[in-house]
Amino acid sequence: MRLPMLLLFAVLVAGGHWNARAAEPSVVITSGEESQRYSAATLLARKDVASISVPYDISYRRATTYRAVPLLALLDGRKDSRFDTLEARAADGFIAQIPLALITQGASGGAVAWLAIEDPARPWESLPHQTKSAGAFYLVWENPERSNIRTEQWPHWLVSLTLVESPLHRWPQLELPPGQNANAARAGQKVFLSFCLPCHRLNGGGASDTGPDLGQPMSATEYLTEAGLRAIIRNPRSVRTWPNQTMGGFGSKSLPDSDVDNLLVYLRVMARKPAGK
Repeated sequence: MRLPMLLLFAVLVAGGHWNARAAEPSVVITSGEESQRYSAATLLARKDVASISVPYDISYRRATTYRAVPLLALLDGRKDSRFDTLEARAADGFIAQIPLALITQGASGGAVAWLAIEDPARPWESLPHQTKSAGAFYLVWENPERSNIRTEQWPHWLVSLTLVESPLHRWPQLELPPGQNANAARAGQKVFLSFCLPCHRLNGGGASDTGPDLGQPMSATEYLTEAGLRAIIRNPRSVRTWPNQTMGGFGSKSLPDSDVDNLLVYLRVMARKPAGK
């Protein structure tokens, strides 16, 4: 009777060990058909892990210090000429499309991207107005002003990083129609890709469905006034509220009025784009 009991004990212990490992924070990095999962412990044990100080952290809105790994080092060996974008996917459905050039510029004087790792033994503080921290994995930048890094290019709660084609290649419906490449519309397209695409689709184009599609079945420019659109961008709760509302709005420091002007030009042009074009 003792042997079966020992076997049962071993199975239970093994099962508990597996569950503990399964629950360990991890992030997956993918390029093409190759994926690799990294646990927080594995990353914190790397030789290139460093302590970095960020004078102003976008998420915490203050100076912060992290244990982090250079993002470029994690992507080393995974570069593929097909891919020019890093898709950073968060646990809450936020999906940033970050031009790979912004990350590679860090090796030649540009902003330096780091993957910050929360040590389970030393958890970070909760985010402002949240009940949890920005961990376990958070993409942060040193000297972001050198490469004009935007607020939406600091994704936290990361679960995966994937090398992909640029949004305009993946979703042609985001491209401006022929003959509509005016400077304002093109500038507005860039604003949309940086600030809106992480949560919204446009005419079905995009990876996240956290927020409503801004182009279909009707364009937001057709059922909202310009004043209403501007107010939603700045402070969504001043226009409408709903349970589990996540959009926090963008201040003029992160999104100047000129960017909002250009974004609205882009959305109006896209509202006139023939379906399927």
